Amino acid sequence: KSNNIDLIIGTQLVAKGHHFPFLTLVGVIDADFGLGVTDMRATEKTYQLLHQVSGRAGREKRQGEVILLTHMPEHPVLQAIVSGERDLFYEEEAIMRENQSLPPFTRMISLIISSRDKNKVTMASKKLLINSFPPKDITLLGPIEAPIARIRGRYRMRFLLKGPKNNKIQVFVKQWIAKIKIEHDVKITVDVDPYNFL
Repeated sequence: KSNNIDLIIGTQLVAKGHHFPFLTLVGVIDADFGLGVTDMRATEKTYQLLHQVSGRAGREKRQGEVILLTHMPEHPVLQAIVSGERDLFYEEEAIMRENQSLPPFTRMISLIISSRDKNKVTMASKKLLINSFPPKDITLLGPIEAPIARIRGRYRMRFLLKGPKNNKIQVFVKQWIAKIKIEHDVKITVDVDPYNFL
């Protein structure tokens, strides 16, 4: 607020709710970095972050400038940020998700199987797979190693399920898990409509 700082260098945290009244220039290196992540919400998250950080420049009636360094200047997310056409981004994102049967047009469930013993995770995942008979309108993917394969000493594998936007998929998952006898220390975490796929 006293305008004693000439340069701020930071991570994504700079975009989150800070007010820099004298900030007039924001530069983002690798603005397209988040678009290369295997997450169906990568475009949404990248748009949100770039929109937030862009909003830091030019407050308090000062002219602001934003410079985005990218390898994909034609990407719809970057085009929406540059043009300021948020509604166009939302429309294109909704069309893409509907065409690919992704939420909010379908329901997704993530199952994470975890244990301190990697073999127990593998065995529990195999048991689940062998005993999985989803209805035709439910797609089952996996098991695969979770993108973050180990957290706090627990190994992790993941299933993803996609189905109609009703409770049919939850009923299936509940019945499916109930059929399996899992070993002690094996934990199954069910996340309905997950926001994070890590």
